[in-house]
Amino acid sequence: MKSSTLLIVAAVLLAGCSATSAASGPDAPASASATGPLVYVCNQDDATVSLIDSGTNEVVETVDLKQLGFGPNAKPHHVVVEPDGSYWYVSLIGENRVVKLDRSNRVVGVAEFDVPGMLALHPTDDVLLVGRSMTAVNPPERIGVITRSTMQVEELPVLFPRPHAIALNAAADVGYTASLAVNQLAAVNYGDEHVNLVPVPGQPAALMQFALSPDERTLVITGEVSGELFVFDVSDPMRPQLVDRIDAGVQPFDPIFTKDGRWVYFGNKLADRVSVVDMNRRSVAKTIEHEGIRQPHGVAISPDGRYVYVSNNNLGAEAHRMMSADHAAHAGARAQGEPGLGTVVVIDTATQQVVDVITVGRNASGIAIAQGQSR
Repeated sequence: MKSSTLLIVAAVLLAGCSATSAASGPDAPASASATGPLVYVCNQDDATVSLIDSGTNEVVETVDLKQLGFGPNAKPHHVVVEPDGSYWYVSLIGENRVVKLDRSNRVVGVAEFDVPGMLALHPTDDVLLVGRSMTAVNPPERIGVITRSTMQVEELPVLFPRPHAIALNAAADVGYTASLAVNQLAAVNYGDEHVNLVPVPGQPAALMQFALSPDERTLVITGEVSGELFVFDVSDPMRPQLVDRIDAGVQPFDPIFTKDGRWVYFGNKLADRVSVVDMNRRSVAKTIEHEGIRQPHGVAISPDGRYVYVSNNNLGAEAHRMMSADHAAHAGARAQGEPGLGTVVVIDTATQQVVDVITVGRNASGIAIAQGQSR
């Protein structure tokens, strides 16, 4: 990476930091008893992160960021986990920081970054990409490239406003980002700083978030305002080619591929449902409704591919306060009811049915599961 043209912003490595979560301490943390991989869920309005044992679908620990030195308005938004579960990273919108914690939930590093949002972790290289929060109206037109071992941040210009979506092609060392404000995405070679801008024709889409297929040859991204799922051929990783656009319903949010690449799951936030797209037929094959689905936000999949986990804000009629005015005006539906605790619904990918509902904290958003030593 050519550091001469990248802006080194800030990094603070908290070597030897002794802070621990409220639930840890001298004894083994509760999560040590987990029978399956941990599911990490950001509770944005509580400044906490819930840890769910995927073996039992029970919350085994709640990491209180306030007790780790952060404020009540820290707003944890997105989370990613090292494949072996050794460390996890969370973006704090209200603190302008990305925080690194170890498996005992001790803070071991902090990177300063204005209004961080989505994260993408390279499974083997020392790279973590970070975009900007959708609540930031005029953030810097740059994404962050974090060296995870030191938490040093460098910023890479991407030449369009509000770069929010983030994904990473690990085989090609290429990152992807997209704008919430204009119909453009960018393929970014963070090694040599080359950026290739790709226009997305059509009405304003508010490009929300990516998912990359398991073979890393197909990239999809949701259009929050246009209600579409855009399909790109990324056989040439630096030159995404738009090959299809699928009617995705009201306010499609974070997508994810199943392990076989056949299906894409995403929530329709203000419609309180989850859509399942058949990528062979390139159409929505099923919509899932359930009392536990209330403003679905983030998605994650179990390492064996058996279950998809969907976080739910459950903000009731207050859901629109989480959206910028331009997005709220075009979303096409309104959430109903009173706000409550967030939930995580567990969907069996074999039956495409909800099999469990887990209560977490307020305004559940980003969600992640360690995928194991797959590389």
